[in-house]
Amino acid sequence: MTRARRIDTHQHVVPPRYAEWMREKGIRPGSIDLPSWSESAALKFMDGQDIQTGVLSLSTPGVYFGDVPEARSWAREINEFCAALVTRRPDRFGFFATLTLPDVEGALDEAAYALDELHADGIVLLANNDGRYLGDPAFEPLLEFLNRRQAAVFVHPGELPAPEVPGIPTFTADFLLDTTRTAISLILSGSMERYPDIKFILAHAGGFVPYISYRILLTMLNAKNKAQQLWTLVDQKHQVPKQLAVMRQFYYDVALSATPAALPSLLEVADPDHITYGSDFPFAPAPAIGFITKQYEDFRMHSSLRAAIDRGNSEALFPRLKV
Repeated sequence: MTRARRIDTHQHVVPPRYAEWMREKGIRPGSIDLPSWSESAALKFMDGQDIQTGVLSLSTPGVYFGDVPEARSWAREINEFCAALVTRRPDRFGFFATLTLPDVEGALDEAAYALDELHADGIVLLANNDGRYLGDPAFEPLLEFLNRRQAAVFVHPGELPAPEVPGIPTFTADFLLDTTRTAISLILSGSMERYPDIKFILAHAGGFVPYISYRILLTMLNAKNKAQQLWTLVDQKHQVPKQLAVMRQFYYDVALSATPAALPSLLEVADPDHITYGSDFPFAPAPAIGFITKQYEDFRMHSSLRAAIDRGNSEALFPRLKV
């Protein structure tokens, strides 16, 4: 039986000039060396992993380092680089546009330009921006704009606003916590209720969100009055699913997370129509991706769900990729 040709919603781009800039700054994103990237290498990787289209995004640390004009200039250059790539190979690539948060004014300008002029498939946002998570009131104007545009927004983790633990690479656990923090921030701030038309895609199966969903539920209940808390305890059959429904608003990619340990929690919490395939190339090397993909392919699930994760759910998010 022929597998579906996958759409990869978690694939990164490392433009050559950006790579040079990062190396000049001595930045090792996620505590690893910046990987090399090229269009041909990406295509070779995709052909080997049954990926038809990679929706590209810039990874952490993004473009903002305290200098607003510098960040705006780099965001524009990276977005135009990606748009040119998609123009050459629209069947093989898409892209999430890079913004300038915490510079909200610049982010609004760049989002409009990227969506309207460059025809970006969506937007990528780091989970925290200069230590502020996406539910921060300062980011409301951007969320309002993205909601109005019904945008797909890929949320990628960054460095935690805290010291690293010696000997533990930040990609191992800190990245997952960063995504989890911003998801909770969006929930507790009311952003998920106010901006329901943003299609947030959480990287790496949402970090710890599925596993700690009931802890998040308890945190949500803690903010409610005593009567609401009591009613949830009395009518758990109906109230618990109702409260947990906010987590089903999120989309989740399975990059480096499609394993027999992680998938049961994800499938328990996520809407089956809100799960997408992801690889994390080139930050994850091809052998590591191949290992995780084998775990995914060996995991027992209905063929219709696998087809939806591989392609169908992403076709719904990005209609131009539908074949």
